[in-house]
Amino acid sequence: MSELHTEEMVLNMGPQHPSTHGVLRLQLVTDGEVVREAEPHIGYLHRCAEKIGENVNYVQFVPYTDRMDYLAGMNCNYAFAHAVEQLTDLKVPERAEYIRILVLELNRLASHLVAFGTYGLDIGAFTPFFYAFRERERILDLFEELCGARLTYNYVRIGGVMADLTPGWLGKTKNFIDYFEPKIREYDELLSYNKIFIKRTAQVGVLPADLAIAYGVTGPNLRGSGVKWDLRKEEPYSIYDRFDFDVPVGKGEMGILGDCWDRYMVRIREMRESVKIIRQAMDGIPAEGPVVAEEIGKSVKTKAGELYTRVENPRGEMGFWVVSSGKDTPIRCKVRAPSFCNMSVFKEISRGAMIADLIAIVGSLDIVLGEIDR
Repeated sequence: MSELHTEEMVLNMGPQHPSTHGVLRLQLVTDGEVVREAEPHIGYLHRCAEKIGENVNYVQFVPYTDRMDYLAGMNCNYAFAHAVEQLTDLKVPERAEYIRILVLELNRLASHLVAFGTYGLDIGAFTPFFYAFRERERILDLFEELCGARLTYNYVRIGGVMADLTPGWLGKTKNFIDYFEPKIREYDELLSYNKIFIKRTAQVGVLPADLAIAYGVTGPNLRGSGVKWDLRKEEPYSIYDRFDFDVPVGKGEMGILGDCWDRYMVRIREMRESVKIIRQAMDGIPAEGPVVAEEIGKSVKTKAGELYTRVENPRGEMGFWVVSSGKDTPIRCKVRAPSFCNMSVFKEISRGAMIADLIAIVGSLDIVLGEIDR
């Protein structure tokens, strides 16, 4: 036989491809089924969020944060509110702090459920998607009762929360948690330790810890590489220092530390820790009290200066750098979006993978294009 010669081919995957988890375009250079290079192209969902933040007052910008990581609107609301509160020295009421913890951790559960369900769908397992959304609907019912919304909430406000808990809400939350906790074991039996799922995710898209740190990867993707870094533990904010919970990390259980399976499994185990926090918050919440600082009105004036604050969102470290001249509108409002940094390492960990493995790698990063593009 004469010697075979291959040629590289340039392929576009997305931005309409369902497995790119949003309007993400991947420009692939392939040699047969092997990916030589994978270049992400972003910006299809750019909405000028930071520029808007410099043209509306602090209170008016809170609803825009919902549209960044739209699967974790409560967490994004809090990240911005926390930054402004640090610039104003606002004292958040005790009951409001507990309510915040409850909704933040419930939203973390809802977000990780989407990650779990859609990842199974990406790999070819249809049933986990229905399981995940069955539980997520109950969380959204709780949020709808609180603020009338199921996706973009505008509930966590500067100085507290929009409104107090409705009568019976804590009881409904406890019923949900009691129902939900055993379901995590079902997810493991259904997908986590499924032989086909392991074959598709183990030793694929390996992200070494030093590479993750170099690229600014945070959240479950960093912890999946064995780095025990969680801002709720390392730099406690709100009242997280009052709660007892663990920080799950990848252990290389399926062959290589930092592979797709490790990143997926960290999210599954984090759901158990969120359940712990929610139970403790329900036990410790004051029976009554204000839920928003008295000084809050239609606008908030901050001290002149600048400040960077960061919190642990479901996808990693979300930070806000706010520059203030002392008025009710910032001079600069810069967002440090975790998905943006997490996606930056994609090119490195996809080199040499098979085309089919790209789906597993993108899904394991659990990106949201709303916060990447902003």
